[in-house]
Amino acid sequence: MTQATVAAIEEVGTRTVALELETPEGFDADPGQFLLVRATVDGVEETGYYTLSSPDTEGTLEITVEYVPEGTLAPWLAERTPGDTLEIEGPFGDVQYTGDGDAVVVAEGPGIGPAVGIAERARRADHDATIVFWGEEPPHRDRLDALEADGATVLLVESLDEAADTLADAGDATVYVFGFESFVRDAKTVAEAVGVDDLQAESFGPR
Repeated sequence: MTQATVAAIEEVGTRTVALELETPEGFDADPGQFLLVRATVDGVEETGYYTLSSPDTEGTLEITVEYVPEGTLAPWLAERTPGDTLEIEGPFGDVQYTGDGDAVVVAEGPGIGPAVGIAERARRADHDATIVFWGEEPPHRDRLDALEADGATVLLVESLDEAADTLADAGDATVYVFGFESFVRDAKTVAEAVGVDDLQAESFGPR
């Protein structure tokens, strides 16, 4: 278990915040990997897994937290302020983008966090980056706009079938999928139907 200090917190969408943490000494991770966060909320120990949404961990790292009022850990995290400390473990996960090659990221909900992290890392390395987001109002709108201005492609879809042509044209790009179980299953079905070979997926569990 490692202590991480909150450097900043920002509302980035409906019931969604970005928590920027000072990177603990010796900690390193790539976008796509995730952390375990542990906290005592109202006398009860709570844990949750949150995927990195920063392109790297140099100086600071970021997680994106979607919360609902009836939740426990996520609303507590959304109320943190700079200077607070969190207990974290990790990183975990084999799904990660290390800056090699083009990337296509298909995401829903809090999956937009790793999507922007991966796309920013790709553009820094002068690789193509495409984000396909299922929904009309994605969090991190400012970062998505900046990515588009930098040459990335951002596609908002109401159905994953709308992403079929984009996935079919992925070529040598690695395709990443981040979302809840049913979304990941549907995205894999569409990707496989158009011949995507290199696909890495991280499920957030049942919704």
